[in-house]
Amino acid sequence: MFISGIQQIGIGVSNVKDAFNWYRIHFGMDVPIFEEAATAGLMLPYTGGVPRDRHAILALNLQGGGGMEIWQYTSRTPVPPAFQPQLGDLGIFIAKIKSKDVTATFHALRKAGANMVTGITVRPDGQEHFFVKDPWGNLFEVVGSAEFFSQNRPNLTGGVYGCVIGVSDMDRAIRFYSEILGYDKVVYDQTSDFADLHGVDGGFSTYRRVLLQHTAQRKGPFSTLLGNTEIELVAATDRTPNKIFADRLWGDLGYIHLCFDITGMAEMKAFCAEKGHPFTVDSSGSFDMGEAAGYFSYIEDPDGALIEFVETHKIPIIKKVGWFLDLRRRKDAAKPLPRMMLKALGLGRVKG
Repeated sequence: MFISGIQQIGIGVSNVKDAFNWYRIHFGMDVPIFEEAATAGLMLPYTGGVPRDRHAILALNLQGGGGMEIWQYTSRTPVPPAFQPQLGDLGIFIAKIKSKDVTATFHALRKAGANMVTGITVRPDGQEHFFVKDPWGNLFEVVGSAEFFSQNRPNLTGGVYGCVIGVSDMDRAIRFYSEILGYDKVVYDQTSDFADLHGVDGGFSTYRRVLLQHTAQRKGPFSTLLGNTEIELVAATDRTPNKIFADRLWGDLGYIHLCFDITGMAEMKAFCAEKGHPFTVDSSGSFDMGEAAGYFSYIEDPDGALIEFVETHKIPIIKKVGWFLDLRRRKDAAKPLPRMMLKALGLGRVKG
């Protein structure tokens, strides 16, 4: 049993095509791994007990990092939060995007008319970053990174580098993300009114803020593409936080889950149950997702944020000629796929 990295972050949107195009142009998420209109029939604990129709696109940036599962209800109108979420509210609040050049990325996004929430600032570990919103109010943190799978494209950014999650009990949350997901390195653990967060919704307040990374190198077929990642936990110290997805369904507007690509789902199921976080959704074997297939499951963090596990079984390499990769036939599951094979995914890149 092992984790290859963050496969994707799920984003509930009102128009999947518009959202895909925005993320493609501004964040280089231009390789659709699958696109499917179907019924989500296995997520009943989080869809009101009713199967729901949806249209989803999983998009990657081949410079490295996790992808985005852009997800739109088609059988109902997706619902926004009943309040303006603030930093420290419970759940996934910010997606992290890694950048080769933070300053250049900032100016490129500003020139493109993006909603720049802050200027370029420095976080507690000395890393430059800034915050920007997409047209639908989703908040992104662009942070510098030296690790990229490929740097031969003009894009200034890679893919998803992690996320910021609001928690109610910091020590309990640290145990969860360390023990189950391997984020065992505390980069910083500080409590303050942080100047670099000013401008973010709720940013002018005092928080306990913990940045976690993983000391063990990720392994598995997609580990070199997905790369190293980080999770930042934020706890409000002077107010009672709200739950971002209170009285809403999975798939409604905002960040709906954080997904990890794994190998060894049966072992993961036993491990999570032993740690007190049993699977709440289990596809119980391979599940077809149109052009791709895999075994997926969900658990909840201590505050109910949804963590997805996917054991990838099949992905399209070149769909036009019917070249699909069946990962179940690999003898050494821990070995990364050849770089040229991963780069071949870029043949499906959407340009223009």
